[in-house]
Formats: sequence, C-alpha cells, structure tokens
Amino acid sequence: MNRISSLLLSLLFLPGCAVTSSAQDAKTCFLEMPDSLSLLSAVSRADCIDFLENKMKAEVTNRLGSKSEMKVLTESYILLQSTPQSTWQMKLLPVSKKKQVICVISTACAPACDSHIRFYSTDWQELNAQKYLSELPTVEDFLHVPSDTVATSPYQESRRQADITLLKAELSAHENSLHFILTTPDYMEKSQADKLRPYLKQQLTYQWMKKKFLPKE
Repeated sequence: MNRISSLLLSLLFLPGCAVTSSAQDAKTCFLEMPDSLSLLSAVSRADCIDFLENKMKAEVTNRLGSKSEMKVLTESYILLQSTPQSTWQMKLLPVSKKKQVICVISTACAPACDSHIRFYSTDWQELNAQKYLSELPTVEDFLHVPSDTVATSPYQESRRQADITLLKAELSAHENSLHFILTTPDYMEKSQADKLRPYLKQQLTYQWMKKKFLPKE
C-alpha cells in the first residue's frame, strides 16, 4: 500500500473530530481539516506533524509553491508560519464536557499585521463568530491617556491618523486566552505613530469564559 493510500485509510479511523467521537485533539482536527480551508494538502499536514514529533524542522511546500512551517503543536493548539508574511493558528476550546469548538486565526502582515478570526465545529462547519467573540477591541480600548493630554495638539493630530483599527490576534498555546495587539501605528506615518505609542496599552487579553471570549478584567 503506498503512503498516500495508507494515510487516507488512517484518517478514516482516527478518533478526534468526527461528530460521533468524544476524543478531540488539535492534531486530529488538523489532519481532518478540509483541503478547501488549508494552504496545505492532507499529506503535507501529516508530514508537518511527523516531522515535529520526531524533533525535525516541520517545513513543507504549500499550495502556493512556497514553504510553510509548523512551529508549535500541543494537544489543543497549532501554530503555522504559513508564508514569510502570514501565520495560521488553531485552538480547541471547550463549550461543554464533551463538546469543543475550533478557533482559527489567520494573520497577514503587509507590513502592518491584521488578523481574521473564525470559529468552526469540530467537523469543520463554520459557526457564527459573534456567538464566541461578540466584539473586537477598537483603538479607543487600547488608549490610556491622562486627561490633561487629550486636549494637546500633538496627541490630537496623532490620534486622528489612527483612523482604522488593525489588530494582531494571538491565541495562547497553553491557556484558553486570546491576546490582541494594536498594529494601527505600523501603517501610520512614523512621526505620528511615535507620538501615539506612549499612550497605548501593550496588549489586551480576552479570557475564554461562559463559552466565549470576554475581555479580562
């Protein structure tokens, strides 16, 4: 039996993400992900896992003809460097004793990084993201500005240039948390960005509570 046929047969009988299965882990979900949702083929995804588990560099050729590398693999989390300018993360999150959802974050940097967050069932049906993350943070959520600074013209000018919200989102490999970094300054004029940075919080953390991500108090 050739390697591809053996892989396909093994996927049919792997426990993990099938609706009827109670055991779920990131590795199996990653293997069973539809090709339409992945930059990697089923064989390349399996190779990444094999390489990493054998302490080898988990680098494969993706569908674009460039290199992708699996950086982190835990029971509930995967991080891929999809291309030199983009990353892909997935995290299994509990919604009951036997049920989980998959959070997927795709981030592209060109040069300012911006992330897109989606949620899926464990058989890879897309879910309503607002059910699990009702609101994304805005620029205002990152600002920590003394009252006597708000009226000053240098601050006002730099704040006006921050006219769109660009966010880099990062899932924790070992905790059920989500971290947001404001990347809007990376697209602004450097002089104005430098004036705004002292008033920005380094990151905002959301915790998985009550079956959704909520801002950490």
